[in-house]
Amino acid sequence: MHFWLFVHVLGAVLLVGNIVTAAFWKLRADWQGQPVVIHSAAKNVMMADAVFTLPGIFMIIVSGSLMAEKAGYSLSGWNWLTLSLFLFTVTGIIWAAVLLPLQRSMIRHSRLALESGTISAAYRRASAAWAVFGTAATLLPVAVLYLMIAKGF
Repeated sequence: MHFWLFVHVLGAVLLVGNIVTAAFWKLRADWQGQPVVIHSAAKNVMMADAVFTLPGIFMIIVSGSLMAEKAGYSLSGWNWLTLSLFLFTVTGIIWAAVLLPLQRSMIRHSRLALESGTISAAYRRASAAWAVFGTAATLLPVAVLYLMIAKGF
């Protein structure tokens, strides 16, 4: 059980750590306003998702499922576990349906900025939407992290 708890916590660290860190570097790049820096940050956010976020999600799902089954937690009714799973699912939907397409758009528009030397309005719109939806997709896993620790109801 300790091994799976370690895997679960490591997955949470990878997931939450990456989404907070990626947002920091992407916002910092945008504030600098240099197309080469912005393009690099946009590409690296996507790469960090592949290297850290996806493995973190996989580790959380596998270890969490095994520990919940072993502990006999019920997935029927409304409790801390079902709320956590719901919020985690909503986060995944936001990430897959909104954030990934926005990230691809930011990469595409920032590549064009390398050629023109200016950041386009299209990039700025995609970046602003990414900030809004990214904030939600960051706060939801933090709430799940709290629920996993508190197991309040």
